[in-house]
Amino acid sequence: MSNKRICFIGAGNMSRSIISGLVNSGYPAHLIEASNPSTGKLTALEADFGIKVTTDNLAAAKQADVIVLAVKPQLMQQVCEALRPLALSDKLLITIAAGINAGRYQDYFAQPVKLIRTMPNTPMQIGAGMSGMFAPANISEDDKTICHRIMSSGGQALWVDKEADLNLVIALSGSSPAYFFLFIEAMIKAASELGMDEDKARALAQQAALGAAKMLQENPQLTPEQLRQNVTSKGGTTHEAVETLKQGKLPELVQQAMNNCIVRAEAMAQEF
Repeated sequence: MSNKRICFIGAGNMSRSIISGLVNSGYPAHLIEASNPSTGKLTALEADFGIKVTTDNLAAAKQADVIVLAVKPQLMQQVCEALRPLALSDKLLITIAAGINAGRYQDYFAQPVKLIRTMPNTPMQIGAGMSGMFAPANISEDDKTICHRIMSSGGQALWVDKEADLNLVIALSGSSPAYFFLFIEAMIKAASELGMDEDKARALAQQAALGAAKMLQENPQLTPEQLRQNVTSKGGTTHEAVETLKQGKLPELVQQAMNNCIVRAEAMAQEF
């Protein structure tokens, strides 16, 4: 893969995260190019990672072996249609956009394309990301290897068997960092209202969250339920807190939130 030229169409946070992961893992910066209509983010990418930058999507895509489509769903059709003059059959396309089914890209480009759908999350910015990937039947093992290398550069990546499962990926890992931020936000607010310094409350809450995640990761033989029970003595303080969350129907609320996330992703597939 070291000789593949990679072009990112779009220079937002996710492009920056993936580029950072690639360069930090030793991928040659001179083989990476980012294109964006405005120059501010491009200037920062060039300065921070030594990659090539341009405001010309067509020129960047023409030179690339791999094109990463990293624009918002509402802009995707416009961006893809502008690339129609190119012969794309020999290029691998990777999209990180939610809600647009793989088949729609054939319409956008008005030609057959090799396209892999992926769903990363923002912790890729710090090398702790999680990406789901779906490859249609026309994708070779070599192209899947290339995609996996790119999407795991900022964390971990896994393949799903069905395209519909990407909506589950969105609910489980794509959107879920925001769930955890909301929970920790509520914990910090509660501690502050009880008189604790906010910085101290944040330090305690974020380290507890990090520790809990690492315990899950390092104890695959234990279920989350078992890990919870291990720190919950009947009649103790943790038991009281957990029972309060259950009485407030936290598990049901989480399920409803994930369901709504999936419904929205399915709706977006009809919009674009």
